[in-house]
Amino acid sequence: MVGMEMIEQAISRSDIRIVGVARREASLPPGARMEMLLAEPANWDDAIAASGAKVLVSALGTTRAKAQGDEAAFRAVDYDLVLQCAKAAKASGIDHMILISSAGAGIASGNLYLRTKGEIEDALAKLHFRRLDILRPGLIRGHRDERRPLEKLAMVGSPLADLFLIGGKRKYRSIPVATLAQAVFALAREKPGGRFIHEHDAMLYAIRRIGA
Repeated sequence: MVGMEMIEQAISRSDIRIVGVARREASLPPGARMEMLLAEPANWDDAIAASGAKVLVSALGTTRAKAQGDEAAFRAVDYDLVLQCAKAAKASGIDHMILISSAGAGIASGNLYLRTKGEIEDALAKLHFRRLDILRPGLIRGHRDERRPLEKLAMVGSPLADLFLIGGKRKYRSIPVATLAQAVFALAREKPGGRFIHEHDAMLYAIRRIGA
């Protein structure tokens, strides 16, 4: 969902060049100007090296339901594949990575999803990119091609629920996928080095400060 939103927003922008790395063809929106490099995940290293990109954006992720409850299958995507892509990017000279993680991510979490997100955040930090931006959105509101009934129900109620998330809980507020993509594009233009974690308000601030 995040990747497709980035593609759609890039249609009207001349300052952005997107290269997608995937294992199969994707249905692109009319007017999309981008390259798609198709390969099996085992060969994504070569595809990333051939992209000529300056920034790696990873919105990779699955769910335990899609992994049929198999923890190893879940981690193979949310941890192993993300780390593989990051190492390939670093080896090919890409020195800036942006990761879509999750609010509440942490290695001490009792939740498999949040713990895995925390573990991949730590693993990426050890690769020492010149700049690493970690975005931790709450529920991402937008259209998905796949059916997730509970998530759809949560999206309907999230604008009201957000009103009760104040103070330290603001980081769990939902965010439209369009806003998340704007934050990614804004942060892709940042030059200072370091490791930065962006929760809800920080993502909105990045858009205002750097420009959508």
